Amino acid sequence: MRSRPGSWSGVGQAYAASYAELCAGTIGALRSVLGPGEGRTLLDVGAGTGELAANFGADGWIVDAREPEASMREEARRRHPGLRIREGALPSLTDGDASFDAVVANFVLNHVPDPRAAAAELWRVSRAAVAATSWTVSPSWLWAEVCDRAGLEAVSGGRLPADKDFERTLEGFTRMLREGGWTDPDVREHRWTWRAPASALWTSIEGGVAGAGAYFRALDQRDRRRFRDGFEAVIAERGVHGVLALDHAAAIAVARRDRSL
Repeated sequence: MRSRPGSWSGVGQAYAASYAELCAGTIGALRSVLGPGEGRTLLDVGAGTGELAANFGADGWIVDAREPEASMREEARRRHPGLRIREGALPSLTDGDASFDAVVANFVLNHVPDPRAAAAELWRVSRAAVAATSWTVSPSWLWAEVCDRAGLEAVSGGRLPADKDFERTLEGFTRMLREGGWTDPDVREHRWTWRAPASALWTSIEGGVAGAGAYFRALDQRDRRRFRDGFEAVIAERGVHGVLALDHAAAIAVARRDRSL
């Protein structure tokens, strides 16, 4: 459920054991805005390990998925053997114009180098509706706190150049989608709590998942120990039986060409 291959290479198993559960927190809201499939077609772009695609398939959609990272596709096929998934990445999908009744991208547009071009591509391949999500409250605050406890420079979010980036708010996401060609996107905020086991969080770090995992992998052994000590301090203070209740929020957007969907 992301889309920048270079920063996610080989992390399929670690992602499946950690952040896949977090990113699944928007699936119910996306299913609600698009409704039952009733045999219509849907494309899941940046499908990750396939949870969203499998859920939409259970709702009666005929689902195809695109995922640029090989280890993610492998994990998706292992977890969901019947899933139709193949390589593909924004902003250049090989699918024709209006190929699918609906197109979904869950936590993808916040990872691509050019969000507006990627949003335009989602719109291009959709026939009736397109939906996407982006963080408004992400896990980054947790890793910033870990770095602070460890006495390390904070994990960088890897911001895009000013002419490509967008404000990570409902208004900023809406504006970016309009600039990407979406007509009258309806954008709302969805909030949920991920009850994250410390073991899953640490799996994401050691597995190199997302910015925090890449940051950890770039540290030397001494600073990795400091990072781990900072992590353990946060778990000891905030955790309950090794589980952290982490509040998150996402902007969920849908735009419709066909108001009947």
